[in-house]
Amino acid sequence: MRVQNGGLAALVAAVAVAAVTGGGALAYRQGPQTSADAAAVPLSTSPSTSPSATTPVTTPTAASRTPSATTSTQASRPKTKIDLKKLTPGRAPQVAYLTGRTIRGGAGNDVTIPGTMDIQQVARLGITSLAVVTKGFGNELLTFSDDGKLIRHTPDVTQIFTSADGTAAAYLGTKLKSTGEAMPGATVYAEDAKTQNVQKVQIPGVWNAMLRGYTNGKVYFDASTTQDGTTTLYEWTPGDSKATQLKAIPSAMAVSSVDTAGSLTTQANQNSCSSLLTVPTGKVLWRTCDYIIAGFTPDAATVIAGPKYEDGYGQGIAAALDAKNGSLIHEWSGVFRQAVPEDDQHLLLLADDGEGTPAAIVRCTITTGACELATPLAKGELQIGA
Repeated sequence: MRVQNGGLAALVAAVAVAAVTGGGALAYRQGPQTSADAAAVPLSTSPSTSPSATTPVTTPTAASRTPSATTSTQASRPKTKIDLKKLTPGRAPQVAYLTGRTIRGGAGNDVTIPGTMDIQQVARLGITSLAVVTKGFGNELLTFSDDGKLIRHTPDVTQIFTSADGTAAAYLGTKLKSTGEAMPGATVYAEDAKTQNVQKVQIPGVWNAMLRGYTNGKVYFDASTTQDGTTTLYEWTPGDSKATQLKAIPSAMAVSSVDTAGSLTTQANQNSCSSLLTVPTGKVLWRTCDYIIAGFTPDAATVIAGPKYEDGYGQGIAAALDAKNGSLIHEWSGVFRQAVPEDDQHLLLLADDGEGTPAAIVRCTITTGACELATPLAKGELQIGA
């Protein structure tokens, strides 16, 4: 579940990102130690063993994920202000990311995108690399082989969303008039990394379409039937000739691997509320007016959330909530353009100190709030992949 180009703001404003699934292998490791310092605490470099593919992963309970007062000061103060200059370097992101014009991370080799066109979004599909770039008034999707060869152009694609294991990708296309104005209708694609088979479905008469998830073999997107109308969630199984509208899920923000969805249930100038709903029934599991639900960790045990009010450049906070009841696990403050789960235990934040300042991808442990630099603090193009 990834969030792109503007991260949490893009989700609330119904402009692409996001998301929240990872293109590389899950990256588990021993939790960091914490301190009483007000700045984000650097991660421990101690290694740990990754879970076996044959061992069932048990969803952590709220109690097991909450640090005890005897081992962590974060239990009584689950909020951290990130000071980028105080963070220590850690390992590189384990999901796809873009530095300059080169896609790195996840499976596959580094791939450099040729040309000078703006790069809107990147992702890995197995060992192939995907990039949404500008073309005229619109965009197109470029697909590259592992050796960097351009193998496909897909016109009008505006957004990518990959499955958590990186073996499948959905992408969405909308057409524009020659004046740059949006036209009704959308095309949703699904591609499998193993077979490289691309399937698509036409969705006529919809507006403001946005991908919200690709999980359990189904693609989810949000769209409205009028240009200024309220959006609802749609579900599509690749290979089917039609998508199903799920009217009980309004203004969807993200869909999890356990058939729940974040829904923007109340919108106001200074304070919006969101709810966690069951899919497809729309039953309300809990509601929050402190944060906006923006995504989920792959195991769906943790909700990734943003501020209830969004304005200006970047987001002032990113938060992790317990998916069982919406309670706060940890909150980070700073300036964030993206917030993307790296795995079930870690959150990646694209952070800087304001427009034009050096930026870095920061890795934070969800349970403790401890953070490290996943990329060096530097100027230049930087994105976390879809």
